[in-house]
Amino acid sequence: MRDSETFGIEKGYGLEAITWINEQSTNQGVKFEARLYGYTISTKNFGDFEMFSWVGEVQIARKMINKASKRFKIKIIEGGYKPKEKIYQMKKFDYAKVKKNEKVIGQLEFEVSRFGNKQWEIKNEERH
Repeated sequence: MRDSETFGIEKGYGLEAITWINEQSTNQGVKFEARLYGYTISTKNFGDFEMFSWVGEVQIARKMINKASKRFKIKIIEGGYKPKEKIYQMKKFDYAKVKKNEKVIGQLEFEVSRFGNKQWEIKNEERH
């Protein structure tokens, strides 16, 4: 997969978790790199998250972010879930799970304009 920007780490743990994730991927010899890009997103139900982008395989990204959640005992946003419908609209959508220690505690729906250089915004959120 390409990179994704709908992954997040509970605010205050971003730099520490990203550094740890990158060290783990290097130690395991997998091609994966994550970077914070200075964007924080706030949710009503789950708190604030430092969003990050990554380059590599989606399976590795999900595995690494779940390990970071367990290691630091933090909430994470695991994004990259696309809608099944192939409807072309003026906005792009992405779906994410909010997890803590591999347990799904909610879902988020992101949207962003197809045109311009905008950031992802939360359109809808649901608590489990």
